[in-house]
Amino acid sequence: MSESATRPSRDDAPDFAPYAVRDPEAFARNMAHMLEHLGKAASAWVEPRERGEAVDGPVSYGDVVSTLSRVAEYWLNDPVRALEAQTGLMAGFFNIWMRSLQTVSAEPPPPVATVPAPADKRFADEEWRRNLFFNFLREAYTLITQWAQGLVDRAEGLDPHTRQKAVFYVRQITNAISPSNFVLTNPELFRETVAENGANLARGMKMLAEDLAKGAGTLKLRQSDASRFRVGDNLATTPGKVVAQNDLCQIVQYAPSTETVYRRPILISPPWINKFYILDLTPEKSLIRWLVEQGRTVFVVSWVNPDERHAAKDWQAYVEEGLVFGLDTVREATGESEVDAVGYCVGGTLLAAGLAYLKAKGDGRIRSATLLTTQVDFRHAGDLKVFVDEEQLAEIEKAMSRGYLDGTKMATAFNLLRSGELIWPYFVNNYLKGREPLPFDLLFWNADATRMAKANHLFYLRNCYLENRLSRGRMRLGDVDIDLSTVDIPIYNLATREDHIAPALSVYEGSGSFGGPVRFVVTGSGHIAGVVNPPARGKYQFWTGPQPRDGLSFDAWWQEAAETKGSWWPDWEAWLREQSGEERVSAREPGGGRLAPIEDAPGSYVRG
Repeated sequence: MSESATRPSRDDAPDFAPYAVRDPEAFARNMAHMLEHLGKAASAWVEPRERGEAVDGPVSYGDVVSTLSRVAEYWLNDPVRALEAQTGLMAGFFNIWMRSLQTVSAEPPPPVATVPAPADKRFADEEWRRNLFFNFLREAYTLITQWAQGLVDRAEGLDPHTRQKAVFYVRQITNAISPSNFVLTNPELFRETVAENGANLARGMKMLAEDLAKGAGTLKLRQSDASRFRVGDNLATTPGKVVAQNDLCQIVQYAPSTETVYRRPILISPPWINKFYILDLTPEKSLIRWLVEQGRTVFVVSWVNPDERHAAKDWQAYVEEGLVFGLDTVREATGESEVDAVGYCVGGTLLAAGLAYLKAKGDGRIRSATLLTTQVDFRHAGDLKVFVDEEQLAEIEKAMSRGYLDGTKMATAFNLLRSGELIWPYFVNNYLKGREPLPFDLLFWNADATRMAKANHLFYLRNCYLENRLSRGRMRLGDVDIDLSTVDIPIYNLATREDHIAPALSVYEGSGSFGGPVRFVVTGSGHIAGVVNPPARGKYQFWTGPQPRDGLSFDAWWQEAAETKGSWWPDWEAWLREQSGEERVSAREPGGGRLAPIEDAPGSYVRG
């Protein structure tokens, strides 16, 4: 629908009745309840800080000010530039004002270049265009947003990291100040508040107080109805047993569902930043269950949720006590010494480093590796690099005084990458509309945050994000220099097209670090939905192309790539058969009679 077709007009005068309080007594009572809960929320925020506990989020306010000051410095150092910036903004406001006057006088206004796209869900309510006041707020907000983004884009002399941080911070600020986030400037919220006599705000502030208390002073934003999910009951339900465990992880072996299985087992290294059951979310979405149904013997490393005891666990410990422990367990349970390994996200980065580490140690048990949305070259690592520089690493280290980083900080960092989708819609729904979020298994998993062991997390941030040591052969684990070019086994390297954590370009660039054949595949959607895409759903697509090689850029690879509709899982399973062959053996029960099962899958570590 065109803007002119929906502009405010005198013939379509707004009805102010929905914005008038109908029961002042009930409204006053609910406002009192709201203020009571708001006081509890304030106490939940203040008390941990009074005790000196570090509960601040992943973004340093000092860094925000420092970064944006660099942008302001460019514009303010030259009076001509400063005048140009101010004139551009004021001219934009003058145009909005003139269009408003033309609307009142029933003259057709000129086309508006700054109007948000109709797909912007924040401004879906018709009052954003029909009502003169709300229409002005919408246009003014969009003007300010575009103006601020333009200041960053046109500022000269910024190093790439500072510019990336400035773009990120401006996006966070503009997302936060959207008029859709406030009762008095959002027509839908205003109407609901009046219709409910403020009961929505009383419920919302109660939820806010609960979420701040649950996060120990940090807002633990609820994105799903947590009461509807329970790990082991309706999530992570693929049958299996924990067949081994140590201080750092449990090894889960899944029960077969076929009479025979492929001889070579699979060992999965999931990320420790989140829990492994994203790969076993529900029976319909479970990659692990699907692999078992294809006749695969599947083992997964279930990392512990670390506490003070694990502060000194570094990457070498995660390789030795995680990956190597898993390989040893596979051999004891099945008698097989050859394994196909799978790594997801940072679990894949660990696996890649582990491959070079094991190669140097003469351990060749991993015969193929699958890397899912995995970065080994961090030059193009995306917005997570915003949180990593020397100053911020120092702040992160101070925040880990107890030996670990609290999981809510990482969860908040990931939510900030898509704050327009993962923070503000839930802020409005939960705390202003007073509605419980709908049950959503993926977002329940997303909120099931884990802590980060201090030594492991600092090693990862410095060696990968800050200094990019892994792809350059400068990472060292114990007495081993990690050289990915020595890794000559076949690799299936999967990227997702819309990934904001491991951008497809970054994953592609990492392909050239390995010394063996790499099958690079890009799937539709993002970091999670692109990976967890069962064939039965018939969603998305994937692209295959030539093997990455020197001189073949990512753009050139795209030009040669062929698109296939549906899930990438069958393509991967066919690739696995090429690596391990078609030989099958009798189905293996967990433990294989050699290891006594400890407990049922998914185990106790994933519930911690």
